[in-house]
Amino acid sequence: MKILIKNGIVVTDEYEKRQNVFIENGIVSRIEENYSADADMVLDADGLYVLPGLVDAHCHLRDPGYEYKEDIVSGTRSAAMGGFTSVACMPNTNPVADNKTVIRYIIDKANREGVVHVFPIGAMTKGLRGEELAEIGEMKEAGIVGVSDDGRCVENSSVMKKVMLYARMFNLPVICHCEDSRLSEDGVMNEGALSTEMGLRGISKAAEEIMIARDVILSKRFDVPVHICHVSTVLGIEIIRYAKRTGVKVTAETCPHYFTLTERACAGYNTLAKVNPPLRNEEDVEAIIRGLCDGTIDIIATDHAPHHMDEKNVEFDKAANGMVGFETALPLSYTVLVKGGHISMRELVRKMSTKPAEILGIDKGRLIEGKMADITIFNPNVDYQIDISKFVSKSKNSPFHGFHVSGKVVATIVNGRIVVKDGELVV
Repeated sequence: MKILIKNGIVVTDEYEKRQNVFIENGIVSRIEENYSADADMVLDADGLYVLPGLVDAHCHLRDPGYEYKEDIVSGTRSAAMGGFTSVACMPNTNPVADNKTVIRYIIDKANREGVVHVFPIGAMTKGLRGEELAEIGEMKEAGIVGVSDDGRCVENSSVMKKVMLYARMFNLPVICHCEDSRLSEDGVMNEGALSTEMGLRGISKAAEEIMIARDVILSKRFDVPVHICHVSTVLGIEIIRYAKRTGVKVTAETCPHYFTLTERACAGYNTLAKVNPPLRNEEDVEAIIRGLCDGTIDIIATDHAPHHMDEKNVEFDKAANGMVGFETALPLSYTVLVKGGHISMRELVRKMSTKPAEILGIDKGRLIEGKMADITIFNPNVDYQIDISKFVSKSKNSPFHGFHVSGKVVATIVNGRIVVKDGELVV
């Protein structure tokens, strides 16, 4: 199929320019101003941004084992609605993705039924227990793009050292959920005046910061690249900033909820705002935005974490952690960061397309001639309120219902195939 995208503003991490994009047999064949050719379909992108397809380095598809929350079909459709053309899914499935059989299941199902590219992340340790290394080599052969015990921290430093050294042998990124469980204990929200007022056990910021420091030190001592997940605190960012300045091979991510919300979103025992690490204070939000601006935080990930509403409609301390994020990440990021004057659209593309692909070591996240046509068309000129009832995801657990944002995904193209058009799924 031949597709011509005309009059759009092509934005990559290198330039922003009005260009026409011609797609032929799934490949971007020409990017050129005023280029014209016979096409089976013409998409007029006048006034719209034409972006390299977004890449999410951290999400949960819940498949296998928790398909009542999400599955590969619904999850990839939700991702496409949010402009994501590639997603990397975490291993806390049931059974855990700690072996080649589960990895092959995910890849095979995604190839058959998914509408975006799916790249599994394998477990660091068997059963996510933090004790014995998973079969990292076999999972690499099966198709993983990184290792993580996401949702759990490998607290035994000797085991973590072995994970790093073994992952380095296979050129796999080590993706770290940083949390000292002995400090976080049974905490359910950020530790402070509000948690005391609400009568809830708080989680100290130190629980995250201590493990960020530990993993940075191991990275430095053993020369192994590490990637820090969902950074949420001032000191955590400062540790990463210092590490980068001293040559440590560390990258970091945050998520839209950490630069748009504070712990006040939990007021009234709002379980939709319960996440791990928890939402922090205004000073942390400001530090995260600074970290995004100066490059300390390399990428924006969704940590898309679907839950059935029955798991949220309970007492706050019993509610599941996490929120869905595919369909809100780009408009939230654009509204707060770009319209807010903090970063440029080019830099947003780098943080949501180019750099995540680079960290994962996948050939995605770029819009250049000769590459597969994974493209997101984004309308920055529309203002609206988020309506969670319209989410394509099976789960609707988001605190952003009614939130005013600017910008909406108009079209998502994967492998030269249009999967979202005029803001609607067409698959």
